[in-house]
Amino acid sequence: MPSIVPMPYSAGKCLDNKGCFFLSEFVPIVHRAPNAVQLGEQIARLHRDSLSPTGKFGFSTTPYDGKLPLVVNWDSSWASFYSKLLYGVYLLDSRFNDKWQELDDAMVIALAEVIPRLLKPLEEGGRTIKPCLIHGDLWEDNIGTDLRTGGIFIFDCCAYYAHHEMGVAMWRVKHHKMNAPEYREEYFKNYPPDEPVAECDDRNRLYSIKENLMYSALKPGHIAREEALADMEYLICKYTDAIE
Repeated sequence: MPSIVPMPYSAGKCLDNKGCFFLSEFVPIVHRAPNAVQLGEQIARLHRDSLSPTGKFGFSTTPYDGKLPLVVNWDSSWASFYSKLLYGVYLLDSRFNDKWQELDDAMVIALAEVIPRLLKPLEEGGRTIKPCLIHGDLWEDNIGTDLRTGGIFIFDCCAYYAHHEMGVAMWRVKHHKMNAPEYREEYFKNYPPDEPVAECDDRNRLYSIKENLMYSALKPGHIAREEALADMEYLICKYTDAIE
């Protein structure tokens, strides 16, 4: 979708140091809250029109969220892929924050019981999930509104092929300004949730755990870690018997 990204001109390694360069079109943008209707239409189109080169979830190179890498090895099962993605982010969070036994215990249950319960039904009973190219870090500072046309531009991605609902999980977390329900609602008008639709919000909550733990790893001590645990405990209580 070249219409929503600055035109790339050149990229490569610097001659005088170990760095790399990337040159693109200059676009005069403002970081105001993006138009929810326009954003929902454009991101849904990106997801709907994209096609995984392997037919699987993942990516051909390691994407970085800031300075930290994601685990995105190709996988034909979304439940399996998301388990490995979430566990990788959890390990990053554990590296940069103090040990927290409650979080460790909750993660064990989430991986063993919550993820299979919520994600396997997406691929049962004849259902399938299309691997969609998602931006991977689509918060307000990575979205700009063109001052000349009012059009939306996105950049600074952390892309991989995923369940399309994963692409809007970041629009739920509290530390970003785009957590107003209208953003998710406008998106789902253009690309409806998969069946079972009644569990879409809980899947969104599950996906947002990855976003909160990644932010916690990038900013140790942030409340996002507590919010990730609260969401895990909510889903554990709702979908498993491990209430204690």
